[in-house]
Amino acid sequence: MTTNTSLGSKPTSPSGSNDNLTSSATAVTETPEWPAATLPAGHCSKTTGEPWDASSVALPAFVETETASIAGTVADVRGAWTRTRALYNLEFRRAQLRAFARLVDENEDALCAALCKDLHKSRGQAILTEVGLLATDIAGAVKHLDSWAKPVAPRRAMINLIDSVTVRKDPLGVVLVIGAWNYPILLTLAPVVAAMAAGNAAVIKPSEVAPAVAAVIADLVPRYLDARFFRVVNGGVPQTTELLRHRFDHIFYTGNGAVGRIVMTAAAKHLTPVTLELGGKSPAIVHPSADLGVTARRIAWGKFLNAGQTCVAPDYVLVRRDMQAPLVAALKAAVAEFFGGDDAKASADYSRIINERHFDRLAKYKTTFDGKAGGTVAFGDVAGWDRAARFIPPTVIADVTTDAAIMDDEIFGPLLPIIPLDVDESSELYADDESGVPGGDAFMRHAAALVGRRDHPLALYVFARNAKAADWLLAHTASGGVAVNDCVIHLATQGLPFGGVGGSGMGKYHGQYGFDTFSHDRAVLRRPMGLEIANMPRYPPVTNRMLGLIKMFMMSKV
Repeated sequence: MTTNTSLGSKPTSPSGSNDNLTSSATAVTETPEWPAATLPAGHCSKTTGEPWDASSVALPAFVETETASIAGTVADVRGAWTRTRALYNLEFRRAQLRAFARLVDENEDALCAALCKDLHKSRGQAILTEVGLLATDIAGAVKHLDSWAKPVAPRRAMINLIDSVTVRKDPLGVVLVIGAWNYPILLTLAPVVAAMAAGNAAVIKPSEVAPAVAAVIADLVPRYLDARFFRVVNGGVPQTTELLRHRFDHIFYTGNGAVGRIVMTAAAKHLTPVTLELGGKSPAIVHPSADLGVTARRIAWGKFLNAGQTCVAPDYVLVRRDMQAPLVAALKAAVAEFFGGDDAKASADYSRIINERHFDRLAKYKTTFDGKAGGTVAFGDVAGWDRAARFIPPTVIADVTTDAAIMDDEIFGPLLPIIPLDVDESSELYADDESGVPGGDAFMRHAAALVGRRDHPLALYVFARNAKAADWLLAHTASGGVAVNDCVIHLATQGLPFGGVGGSGMGKYHGQYGFDTFSHDRAVLRRPMGLEIANMPRYPPVTNRMLGLIKMFMMSKV
């Protein structure tokens, strides 16, 4: 595997390749020189104690792994894991987790600077949404490792009273983690924390679309973690394609559905289980009982965080038509408060689009804001979009219809369409509802019907003071997760699983859920050599007397 230059070296212009495995094209993107006024500074450096400036931190160059070396890397990791069984040892896992914690703690400057270089994330946003969450994940794994790994003793039936019955939490083996570019530290390394805690070795593939972060990960991992068991592969389509040719014991992929299908197809050849963390069009449903001021602040925060490049960002809003105008006004006020007036471009806390290809993808929507089915721009300076700076301002589009082009796919950018609903109180929607859940007023029935026409989203947000209405909506929709009266924050809540359902993915992680994802529940029965008389009823010949004993001791009734 090729190595990157150290963190003390002079940075060079990184390159990022296409993040879609359906294309083999590689696009080289120059990182803009962010204006000094917008550099996320202010917090003191953990290394120097001086005010922190992202541009002053030297970062390693992005270096692609040689494709020909990948087979050897996978074989070496599998061989080491199989021969040594070191990761079966809880103390070894704990030591690796603590080394992981040092990696994060001692390199906070570099991690934050890389996020600024790739996405213009401020240090505050970097710590709030990535570095701090990763550190918390690691600390939780260290704290709870013994209880997570402890064999479970299920309740025994009468026939097993003489047996020891347990469920072991065994490691799966060698796993592949393919990270994402939008939160390139958290979404690449948090699954590695779970895999490590569960006793697995891992080959780590950061997204080449965030090359500064990928280079830092490749530089730090071998310096802190045991290189026998944890390796980084950097590169684009050729490297990922080569990795997917090899057998792993689990593949964890975060990204879009098109690549998720490619990953799943490749995994099927080896009967490898997968976790797919995808996305989808996550709705924000604003019930008539909602406080519009609070609702707007929380939607604006969730939507425009990381310039809308969040897999659980609110993708569109459903609101009663007469509430659309006051909601738009409240959203505009919230954006002005968060990003310093009308010019978010000058804000250190407003991110940028990851590259020009994604900027161009979003720019295609501009021609669809036609004042008709495509809606009308309520606020957001469409003329102020800056391709060279990869800047798109927070933009809200009102009066959008369900047939609009922007409603076809996940937006993944700072564009928020609002669909106003004309509520018919006499509607027959859900007239045959037998759920037994009260609260299904006309607005919620209409909203549930619209959400149900699409693939299940990764998240669903409902804003309502009416708790019964919110509960009814949850009973009549499906999604990976839900936040009532907030956005995104459920993803960072300890104790909750994170994962999709249907088109938004499969599998889950975070905390013990991640540990369990990377563990095999191995059933173990230990029976004494004595007391053979207890086994006699199962041995042939089975007489009527024996059959009676079998029914008595082995069969249960409702």
